[in-house]
Amino acid sequence: MKRAALAAILLLMTAPTAPSALAADPISFSDLLARPRAQADARISYGADPLQFGELWLPAGQGPFPVVVLIHGGCWQADLPGTELMDYLAADLKARGYAVWNLEYRRIGHPGGAWPGTFTDVAAGLDHLRVIAGPRGLDLTRVVLAGHSAGGHLVSWAAARSGLPRSSPMWTADPLPVTGVVSLAGINDLEAFRATGPDRCGGPQTIDDLVSASSRGGQDVYADTSPARLPKPMAPVVVISGALDPIVPPTFGPPFANAWKAREVTIPNAGHFELIDPTSAAWTGVIVPEIERLASPGS
Repeated sequence: MKRAALAAILLLMTAPTAPSALAADPISFSDLLARPRAQADARISYGADPLQFGELWLPAGQGPFPVVVLIHGGCWQADLPGTELMDYLAADLKARGYAVWNLEYRRIGHPGGAWPGTFTDVAAGLDHLRVIAGPRGLDLTRVVLAGHSAGGHLVSWAAARSGLPRSSPMWTADPLPVTGVVSLAGINDLEAFRATGPDRCGGPQTIDDLVSASSRGGQDVYADTSPARLPKPMAPVVVISGALDPIVPPTFGPPFANAWKAREVTIPNAGHFELIDPTSAAWTGVIVPEIERLASPGS
């Protein structure tokens, strides 16, 4: 039953949307992954589990390099693609002079995935930059988080985790500060998405699985998992949507951005995966300038 449900998710995410419904023809993740991909410079573990690693991309030179942390999407599901979804952006950012830390993490369906493991993995992977920064010339005064879809949720959560309740198993005393956050088609309000979001990520069951709703009794399962329920971080946040996105429709962007007093941008003629396609106008014309602004001192 679980395999059938995941197969349905894959079909929905890769299928083109009816031409009559759109003014453009957005790409799927299969279109993206059909292209050749460059390789990272190093794979570095931040924990003992095989999925607790990041891939480091380093530009030429000695540094110090500003850092972009990439967190992939895929509906938080183990059976969907992982870091490879962000390899194209990583190569582009490396060529622009950024060091890139492309994080993998345990997901729904992996042993230890979902709450709290998915979240503690992201936190540990981000904080591991302190360990690897010195030998590799990383400038930790300029760290921008950029995540897509489920990863857009996770970068917002990671930036706001200093506001977690101390009772949460994800609470840490000294989270790595970041200088900016770019949430690309992020599912930033889990409650709202569960209630009214499309079923392309598996519907309400996926959200319930992510927050481990069935095993948490009468707990408020969104208090430590949904960015919309956490205090706005100190770092500036940009919420970016594609106007033609059928997976995370652009209607979810403005309410969250308003609540966090974040910058909100909806890009015309962009779907879900144009936001992680470095050949798209959405990336070169909108997203890269936002990253450059956030990575600049005093932005």
